[in-house]
Amino acid sequence: MSLLLTTLFWVSTMAVVVLSLLPVAYLPPQSFDIWDKAQHATGFLGLTVLGLAAYRATPALRFGLRLLLLGGVIELAQSATGWRHGDLLDLLADAVGIAIGGGLGWSLRRLLAATPRSRRYQG
Repeated sequence: MSLLLTTLFWVSTMAVVVLSLLPVAYLPPQSFDIWDKAQHATGFLGLTVLGLAAYRATPALRFGLRLLLLGGVIELAQSATGWRHGDLLDLLADAVGIAIGGGLGWSLRRLLAATPRSRRYQG
């Protein structure tokens, strides 16, 4: 299960990075797009839950800060492209997703720790 969660986390992380850096010149420019912010929050919420489940030994706060750093690097990378722009509100949306995902991931960790190992793999 750990290998599956780890693989899902890293594949999802790569997908978030690639999708964040793809050109979107066909979209109309908007100063504040609520859907864009929801996508950021949802993406980082998912990464946080998967990551906390996959890397149970890593403290949740440290993991969340690392994901926030990734979000900041993505925003800087977007600023360096000619087709995307970095946005501090996107980073804030990432932080909201990480915070919510941290709560969910922490709960999932407690649930996995409370489940006896022999019961985890039975169908």
